[in-house]
Amino acid sequence: MFGLETDLLILLIFCLALAVAFEFVNGFHDTANAVATVIYTNSLKPLPAVIWSGIWNAIGVFVGGISVAMGIVNLLPVETLIDQNIWHSVSMVLALLLTAIIWNLGTWYFGIPCSSSHTLIGSILGVGLAFSLLPDANGVSVNWTKAYEIGVSLFVSPLVGFGLTIFLMFLAKTFIKDKSLFVEPPKDKTPPFFVRLLLLLTCTGVSFSHGSNDGQKGVGLVMLILIGIVPTYFALDHSVDPRRMAVYLKEVNAHVIHIDEEQMSTADKNSLNSIRGTIGHLDSTFVGITSIKDIPKEKHFEIRKDILLITRGIDKLKTAGSISLDKIEMEELASGMSGLRKFTDYSPFWVILMIAISLGLGTMIGWKRVVITIGEKIGKQHLTYAQGASAEMVAASTIGISTFLGLPVSTTHILSSGIAGSMVASKGLGNLQMNTTRNILIAWLLTLPVCILLSGGLFLLFRFFL
Repeated sequence: MFGLETDLLILLIFCLALAVAFEFVNGFHDTANAVATVIYTNSLKPLPAVIWSGIWNAIGVFVGGISVAMGIVNLLPVETLIDQNIWHSVSMVLALLLTAIIWNLGTWYFGIPCSSSHTLIGSILGVGLAFSLLPDANGVSVNWTKAYEIGVSLFVSPLVGFGLTIFLMFLAKTFIKDKSLFVEPPKDKTPPFFVRLLLLLTCTGVSFSHGSNDGQKGVGLVMLILIGIVPTYFALDHSVDPRRMAVYLKEVNAHVIHIDEEQMSTADKNSLNSIRGTIGHLDSTFVGITSIKDIPKEKHFEIRKDILLITRGIDKLKTAGSISLDKIEMEELASGMSGLRKFTDYSPFWVILMIAISLGLGTMIGWKRVVITIGEKIGKQHLTYAQGASAEMVAASTIGISTFLGLPVSTTHILSSGIAGSMVASKGLGNLQMNTTRNILIAWLLTLPVCILLSGGLFLLFRFFL
């Protein structure tokens, strides 16, 4: 299979199984974010609630695209993504997956809502930092620009969830006169039809948004595995016409050759010359190529490497403010680069299907521990109709916008902060259970450093032995 020796084939299957396990754990760890409100307001019984949520999580994976997946992958140093040593790639993937699974299972066992996004990003940062300690790393670490963007989204999104839910509760109290929406629902009695419909729609929205955002992280992990172990088959998207790639490359080159070097530092001049050399090498590769089949298999990873190096080089010059092009030229350059990345930023249908099924099935299992925390332990009062609907409306919209922008966010943190906001909006800060709030906050603060240390340590350990 894929022309791999037996030991590498077994390793490939093992790594894919770990990726599926991560997404499965992600499903049952994050299920509470969607189903707690409908269960605690008697809108749905637990079994149909988790099945419904699982189905919409899976649908979300199919519809969400791969922008979040690529945002996660691009946190890693380019050097780790263009390393043709299969065992080095395996070391990276194993460190990421084992760290994410260990931390997710640990927090789930104690019923603490914890972000799978946070976990995975911490794992990636750990690998990147550990890679910088290697003798041949040349000082590279992680893509700090991308890390900053993701860090801001992870930090701001829970605050948005908390603040917007308070605002939404204020509007609801002001304009909705039915007081039954703001008190504990009667036990074993379903809510009024329109309330039940609203809560079902918000549950659906959160489930779909969670799948479209968190599901992409599993897709990104699987692509890292496939590209690292079988680059011949997965380094490039075989459905893209290489003649189109040659057109995009000429568009990029047409602007790169006109960048003025006079005001550049020596380092930036060297970077620009390196970019031009790589473009020339890549351009020669596409000469006479009319189909992906015409490209020798051993050249696939080399083409991917060239595209990533051109992308990184141009991004570094942009960050340094060294590109002397006007606005229109910059937009055309960005368009050409986006076209080139179509060759490398993709995922086969079967990968998306595998992750969708894993996330959907995981959503239907293991939900109870975290559901109880969300429904009973964040606030001192039982969740009301208005609180559940407000928190989930905010969560679904915030996650949906983040997915559109290609930013990974934490479904767990957004919804749990939304529930906390709804409790504060009802009876003030005294309505929060401080023990639970403290545990969630501690988990939020510890996730990054723990995962960075664990994944970094595992990466160095695997690199030593593999």
